[in-house]
Amino acid sequence: MSTFVYMTRCDGCGHCVDICPSDIMHIDETIRRAVNIEPNFCWECYSCVKACPQNAIDVRGYADFAPMGHSVRVLREEEKGTISWKVKFRNGKEKNFVSPITTKPWGKHIPKLADKELPDKEALNSQLLFSEPNTLNIETGLPELKKEQFKKGVYY
Repeated sequence: MSTFVYMTRCDGCGHCVDICPSDIMHIDETIRRAVNIEPNFCWECYSCVKACPQNAIDVRGYADFAPMGHSVRVLREEEKGTISWKVKFRNGKEKNFVSPITTKPWGKHIPKLADKELPDKEALNSQLLFSEPNTLNIETGLPELKKEQFKKGVYY
């Protein structure tokens, strides 16, 4: 199952929009609240759930650790440096997990893409991701592969 937003808790801050790797969290222009526009494409990575300062986003957990009929709540507590997971099973049992926050702070290490310049056509057609090659610590882009190399099985 995909993420869903509690409209009464969401304040439209956009943290979920900035962090969503599949770009499916958007701010609805009419109600100014977050919305998952393509639920079928949700990776269930919990990035938006953990990033939401209002605890307004929830998601059904994976069946391997929380079978049908359960609920999963996530609470990110910056001041404590922890993320708490509360899994409630359909038989009433609860499991609680606490993990340290390992992500970087907003704005310092995670750029807000809306503040960046739009990429040019060459960048859009490139096979490099937004932050490459800088984050790979390489001077140039990825090596070009020729069709002949694929036929011969030589990739370097």
